[in-house]
Amino acid sequence: MKRYPKTEKYDSDWISKNWMGPNPLWLLEELCGNLELKPGMRVLDMGCGKGLTSVFLAREYGVTVFANDLWISATNNLKRFEEAGVSGCVFPIHAEAHALPYADGFFDAAISIDSYQYYGTDEIYFPTVYSKLIKSGGQFGIVVPGFVKEFDRGRPDTLAALWQPDMYTFHSGAWWRALWEKTGFVEITACYDMESPKEVWRPWAEWCKGNFNKEFGGGDDGEDDLETKFLDADVNNDIALVVMAARKKG
Repeated sequence: MKRYPKTEKYDSDWISKNWMGPNPLWLLEELCGNLELKPGMRVLDMGCGKGLTSVFLAREYGVTVFANDLWISATNNLKRFEEAGVSGCVFPIHAEAHALPYADGFFDAAISIDSYQYYGTDEIYFPTVYSKLIKSGGQFGIVVPGFVKEFDRGRPDTLAALWQPDMYTFHSGAWWRALWEKTGFVEITACYDMESPKEVWRPWAEWCKGNFNKEFGGGDDGEDDLETKFLDADVNNDIALVVMAARKKG
């Protein structure tokens, strides 16, 4: 698997204590190779979870981060930012994706790691909400779980037995590119699948066994190993982690 040297500087226990999906710092470091982030920029970290990505952005790039999440309280994230020594430049916000409290054109960049699929598949979300937040010439970047291609039934047959309703947000890179490009608002600067997606996903899946229900709740003990079963069932290597970056026109 590809190495991520910036992520290697961070304590693995701190990461696994706070992650909510496949290692978000690996995903973010991959994405940032396609962005031009400079000190002092205002960056929206959309769906930041427990703030791992927000801490990374502040430390590695010197940007000011607005750490936006719905599921995790801003108060709890503030404590984590204080502990990480970044509370002066990372600001926790609790807001839903369709009710964001930001002015149009406020941000230099908007980044979303393993989150955008939950709200961004709506055809009108990007042109009517998300794109407005970024100034002309600003940047967008997402990493989302998906597939290497589209399927007539929305999923490969190999994953039918393990399919969950929210997985219908899984799409190919070509699908995501078309969704944004047709608005005419952005130029896509990168769109590709990460190398070895299941290797990237696997540490999270292994952690889930014995930890998922304890950490996130849920009544079925089988949920703890759902992620590993899902990866193992993908015998045709259809699973992808899609990376996409864009720049706003104008």
